Amino acid sequence: MSHQPSQSHHEEDYRFLMRGLRELDLRGTSVPCNLVLNGEHAFPLLMNSHGHVLMAASRYGNGRIVAVGHETYLFAFPDLVENALTWLRGESGNPNVGLQKQLKRVVDNLNTSTFQIRVVEAFSENPGVGVYVTNAYTVGEDPRELVAFLKAGGGVLIGGQAWNWAAHNPAENTILKFPGNKVAGVAGIYFSAEHAAAENLPIYPDIPSTWMSLDVGKSFKEDLEFLLKGISEFDLQGDFAASDSLVHGPLAFPIGVTEEQCVFLAGSYYGRGRVIVVTHETLLGFETMASFWKNAIHWLDQGRNGVIGFVPGMKILSNLGLECEKTEFRQDLSVFVCEAYSDKHVEEIQNFVAEGGGLLVGGHAWYWASTHFGQNPLQDFSGNKILNKMGLSLLPNTIKRDSCKPIELGQATLFHFRHLLRRFAHHVTEGKELTKEEEERLKRLGKECSNYLNMKAYDSFAYTQVLSILTDILKKLGIPQVSEQNPVNSPKDHLLLRVASEVFNVSLNQDALLPYLIKDNPSMPVVYNQRIKINAQTTEYEWISTGLYLPPGMKTDIFIPPKLLNKRWKIQIGCQSDKLKHKELKRASSVCEQFPITSEVMQVWNLWGGLIYLVAPGDIKVDEEEVIVQVAVSAPYYKSGVTTADNWSLLSAAPSPWAELEFDNIILTVPSHIVRELQCPQEVEKLWNDIMKGVADLAAIPHKFGRKERIVADVQISAGWMHSGYPIMMHSSIASELVRPEDAKTKSIWGEIHELGHNQQRSCWEFPPHTTEATCNLWSVYVHEEVLGLNREKAHPSMTLEERERRVKKYVQEGRKLSNWKVWTALETYMQLQKKFGWDAFKKVFAAYHDMSNFPKDNEGKMNLYAETFSYSVEMNLTGFFRAWGWPIETATEQKLSNLPPWSDHPMVQYD
Repeated sequence: MSHQPSQSHHEEDYRFLMRGLRELDLRGTSVPCNLVLNGEHAFPLLMNSHGHVLMAASRYGNGRIVAVGHETYLFAFPDLVENALTWLRGESGNPNVGLQKQLKRVVDNLNTSTFQIRVVEAFSENPGVGVYVTNAYTVGEDPRELVAFLKAGGGVLIGGQAWNWAAHNPAENTILKFPGNKVAGVAGIYFSAEHAAAENLPIYPDIPSTWMSLDVGKSFKEDLEFLLKGISEFDLQGDFAASDSLVHGPLAFPIGVTEEQCVFLAGSYYGRGRVIVVTHETLLGFETMASFWKNAIHWLDQGRNGVIGFVPGMKILSNLGLECEKTEFRQDLSVFVCEAYSDKHVEEIQNFVAEGGGLLVGGHAWYWASTHFGQNPLQDFSGNKILNKMGLSLLPNTIKRDSCKPIELGQATLFHFRHLLRRFAHHVTEGKELTKEEEERLKRLGKECSNYLNMKAYDSFAYTQVLSILTDILKKLGIPQVSEQNPVNSPKDHLLLRVASEVFNVSLNQDALLPYLIKDNPSMPVVYNQRIKINAQTTEYEWISTGLYLPPGMKTDIFIPPKLLNKRWKIQIGCQSDKLKHKELKRASSVCEQFPITSEVMQVWNLWGGLIYLVAPGDIKVDEEEVIVQVAVSAPYYKSGVTTADNWSLLSAAPSPWAELEFDNIILTVPSHIVRELQCPQEVEKLWNDIMKGVADLAAIPHKFGRKERIVADVQISAGWMHSGYPIMMHSSIASELVRPEDAKTKSIWGEIHELGHNQQRSCWEFPPHTTEATCNLWSVYVHEEVLGLNREKAHPSMTLEERERRVKKYVQEGRKLSNWKVWTALETYMQLQKKFGWDAFKKVFAAYHDMSNFPKDNEGKMNLYAETFSYSVEMNLTGFFRAWGWPIETATEQKLSNLPPWSDHPMVQYD
């Protein structure tokens, strides 16, 4: 089932550590440092008003660690230290505490009856302890023993600041080389060189969190200078498709980006080690990137000159100047190079990097995402099982291959999820202006929020912190109540609308969040345990209507028959499948939710509400399967052969804001007010059944469509006034014309038939871009004249004889250039054929194409084939006619048709 998980153990740990404390006054002579938190387990205990972390806790392996941003805090707050020592000894309850001698004052303030404390020179003198207390400066030259103690279940309490050390060691990497980080860093807590303000801080009931803490923990300038030495660009030319990636950890950074601002190469610190990921393994073998890979391996090796292990099957990089071998993962390697497609050794690899190893990963997630139905690539893809914790993730979308420049040294944070989110939070909460570059990046931030939240890493504090901050922003600001009367324009409002549904979908308390997001959510009468019969035989994916609506934010359980499980079926909430990219929005950009059917009880919802559908995959057949919807709202739903006049008088008043009319070959989805007063849906049914028969007749296909067409009328659509597809989309302001048979026969419904014509177009007889907006109008003309009885001149003003003649003359005068042969001008070629040979000729031509295969791919080849096919269908050589229109008719085509009588008096002769 799709129920939400519970909160992780971090809150419980926090409350234990801070029990009995009301405030901690840090004001005094000590200047603490900011603690940078990385990975999934590290969480803050104390945070100042600037978002700096002054105390933190984490776990590593079976052990626990608490770090404070200045060693004097270990003397100043005995109650905190007692809580920490009790928590750190964990389930073992071992009362023995080793205390590094420079901290012996700690004993003076403790109730020592609880602990057996021994003051020692170093950890190595301290066997059998449950907890070791040390400052951050004297953890020893080789901290591996203390790390092993922590990993095996020991507790470590460590205090110090790194700003003084960094000032005396300006050439050193504080994250890796500061003594305290050699232990605490393994668990994702780092003492930084950044000063932090010492304040009198209250102890909150929950883990402290603020958008100000969403910072990047390092500048990465030195890293990028090392990695990009001698590199001016990355050449991505080649036959491969790379994934996009998400840079989200506080110690992760982009290295290579495309012109479209997608990151294909990135690095990160994790524990005491480093990682680099490239979003296709093929790039590891590119000679044009050899200089970079040499830099990268040396960066990952950290000067150890150790063994570089390449997983069997991978090409060993040349000229590295280091010992390389093909091997499965081993702990004694310095750097491990692997693909992203195996989940063997996930935890071992993560520990290997945390304890100092280097990791180079190549791979993409798009193919896996396309072949693993119902699975979440951010959660379930093997590469992300390794990389997510390291602050990097491979995404299911691809990037455009190009020659890409490395990231500019000062631009790294601009492509970092945490930085952008922090800037956005600052902007929306306090009005901080964004730079032009940041405002541009906001367009991508919505997508990045979606990907990040899709990790659903509820066990990671970093994840729950981001979720909490976004939730707080939404609760504080709400979201624009977007509508046709209240459109939104700003990047801020766009992002709030996008983030609202993403946060709602993963929220641990959707019911509490909903009132902040949907202000006008009237209660509607509901129906229970509605049984929906499913009969489907599909050739391509298809929506199956239920006649039910789910209000905004409301959840329902849907009971699924076993035959539909894990067979690519989905539940869809919402008919408005268009995703909008307009500057001005009249609704949220994406308001349709889909849930892959993977269990017998599916809990589903949609923040924006929507009609409930089953989405059937292509090439399936099911009969009389039954789906039960636990609770929903009835929608006005007319279905041919099922709904009677008496039924409709009740159904038309159903409370759903969306209605559907399902006929033999088409389904119309409109705002309910369109059908409330519809007295005789049978007349509308006859209209559309006749129209669809006409569409089928001209296309030379059976009257019963393999999949019923759909038209959805929405307040805003992705392109144009209408557009083709499944469903055809149109503006709701003109939706009433769908249900007015008399108007259709007297005033025309050209646009709707035009889009139905688009859906009948086939690439084998289409010559884009010339005929894209032309041949679809064959159906508009045919249906209006042959079905609706409306002459083409009345059906559309561009079809008057005067307009048609003017266009032909203009085309001829301009040299009969194919570049000018498009839309109405191109349609005229077909209209001249229709006048001479009638509609039956077109039906014969379309039927002939149904029996063909191995079509030309280029326009010239396709145009010659069309001229040949039409000529044979009407038993007349039409090459002269088509040549007169500027078509590139080949001599070979003329010779093929030379035995047919020529059309010598065609309409274009007069212009010769």
